[in-house]
Amino acid sequence: MTKYLLKLALALGLAVSMAGLAPQAARADVVVDVNQGAVQPLPIAIPTFGGGGRADDITKVLTADLQRSGLFKPLDQSTFVEKTLDINIAPQSTAWKQIGAQALVYGQVGTDPDGRMSVNFRIWDVYADRELWSLRFTASPESWRRIAHKVADTVYEKLTGEGGYFDTRIVFVAESGPKSHRERRLGIMDQDGANPSYLPTGPGQIFSPHFSSNSQKITFMSLHDDGSAIYLYSTETGRSEALGHFQGMVFAPRFSPDGGKVAFSVERYGNTDIYVMDLNNRSSTRLTTDPSIDTSPSFSPSGGQIVFNSDRGGSPQLYVMNADGSDQHRISFGDGRYNAPVWSPRGDLIAFVKQTGSTFHIGVMTPDGKNERILTTSYFEDSPTWAPNGRVLMFARQSAGEESRLWTVDVTGRIIDVEPYPGSASDPAWSPLLN
Repeated sequence: MTKYLLKLALALGLAVSMAGLAPQAARADVVVDVNQGAVQPLPIAIPTFGGGGRADDITKVLTADLQRSGLFKPLDQSTFVEKTLDINIAPQSTAWKQIGAQALVYGQVGTDPDGRMSVNFRIWDVYADRELWSLRFTASPESWRRIAHKVADTVYEKLTGEGGYFDTRIVFVAESGPKSHRERRLGIMDQDGANPSYLPTGPGQIFSPHFSSNSQKITFMSLHDDGSAIYLYSTETGRSEALGHFQGMVFAPRFSPDGGKVAFSVERYGNTDIYVMDLNNRSSTRLTTDPSIDTSPSFSPSGGQIVFNSDRGGSPQLYVMNADGSDQHRISFGDGRYNAPVWSPRGDLIAFVKQTGSTFHIGVMTPDGKNERILTTSYFEDSPTWAPNGRVLMFARQSAGEESRLWTVDVTGRIIDVEPYPGSASDPAWSPLLN
């Protein structure tokens, strides 16, 4: 089992400490191999945390996070033999073996003298009868959901060897009204669909929001009666600002990995090219000059390359170029039309939308265009976005005659689920892990 360094700084006043709960350095016997073609969910027992207050709510959110990942199978609490657990005492492993649990997560919720909520929890290897990890989070009481997501991230990381993705948010376009007069607002919610709200972006129809990969800033396109503009929005300050005025229609903005640049497309006189703007001095550089439609730029994690789609070959296909516009070359050669490419934060895959006839797909391929795999297929699919761990994608799906909804799929294509957000939504974008 890979050893992980503890991240100490958590946003919203969230803190973590090791008081009385030292992490164990021994290798874990319980591991979920996420690289298998058919992953069997790990049977895991999660009793309701002790201490009252938000303990039941925290346990439910933690359980839902792990179950929704498809890698864990939380066991029914009614089958538990050991009914009472003390965070300071080792559990009776035989009692948990009896119900088929391979791992156990239990904890205690309390209140510190300063009024902050504290959550102690332990991850237990039932068959090896030993602790795998233990930790303590503290936060203001209103941040209880974030604590639950942080606990879920820790369990996910320790039992899979992969980074977690539960303590994140999704920005998206919330759609409402008749098709002839559709309203498109900028919405934001927790990754599990909780706490949806709408951001004050001013008049205009919102398209293509994207998070910076290293901050809580968002870039998006706003369409007005007299044209379009690209904006930056800070979720921390609640302020938005235009990136300047351009001759022609601007769209498809996306941050560079360091957050210092934004790549986007500009349409002029029937020709569309890709530009990149330095956010420090607001200077723009044109990267493509082909007399065709070049759009949807997405940086590689290193910032050294950009994937985009272009119809220069007769139909929309995927191309890769260096970040300075050099070495433009095609990478997609399968049947169909390729659009909306987005580079994985791991750098190992590029996700895309593919249209074959009247059917749409979400797929992935390696950056050299090889090993193409289709993950999902339906009447209409669009706008894939990566979770920060590079193992899960969110996308918009629409069935014939129905509203657009947000869905998730893992990179195997086996674990697919609809997001619980109840309204019509499109253009999702995943935030980095909250700090």
